[in-house]
Amino acid sequence: MGAGQSVPLDKAQAHYLFAVMRQSAGAAVLLFNGRDGEWLAEVAEAGKRGGMLSCVEQTRVLQMPPDLWLMFAPIKKARTDFIVEKAAEMGASRIVPVMTEFTNAGRVQRDRLQAHAVEAAEQCGGTFVPEVAQAAKLSQLLNTWDPARRIMFCDEALAGAAAGLDPHVAERGPWAILIGPEGGFSQAERARLQRLDFAHAVTLGPRILRADTAAVAAMTVWQQKLGDWA
Repeated sequence: MGAGQSVPLDKAQAHYLFAVMRQSAGAAVLLFNGRDGEWLAEVAEAGKRGGMLSCVEQTRVLQMPPDLWLMFAPIKKARTDFIVEKAAEMGASRIVPVMTEFTNAGRVQRDRLQAHAVEAAEQCGGTFVPEVAQAAKLSQLLNTWDPARRIMFCDEALAGAAAGLDPHVAERGPWAILIGPEGGFSQAERARLQRLDFAHAVTLGPRILRADTAAVAAMTVWQQKLGDWA
């Protein structure tokens, strides 16, 4: 984006801006594309099937989140949507649906989840939209994992234990949070993760949390200790 640059609107964007939000030619709107920060723009053309915006000036620079991935096992549709929305709001840089042995969910609609991430960024005033990756099997992800990216493995079997992030590994850098399915991790998955030097098992308190609650709790813990909330 740049001052004076024209930005075309597709049909869905035009419908939202002109039919839902009741904006018209000359109206001022804020734009972001995940690369160039936030820009003030003016509606140059307004139509039912499209429109055109004209950039005026930059209002905020791009604010990048920490290098944090959220990996979670998909659950029911509405609760999966919730996880993606909250991950975008709370500062995940990438969102990865993972299929575990006990995952009980159907096909993951990546495009729909990506749209939820965009909406969440818009609602919270963000300037960055995390990518929602294609769903992948946990075993395959671990086979090709870069050990420089540490994993905060939220193990429901540790509920009630004193098992937070060890101060010796709690350093800033690339991280991923791993949340299991409603049925928990299998014994084989848990044993494999425990053998990995870059995976660090933690508890999220004295009670076993629902998967969607666990995602929010885990991101809060990580952000307060290692992220941009610290």
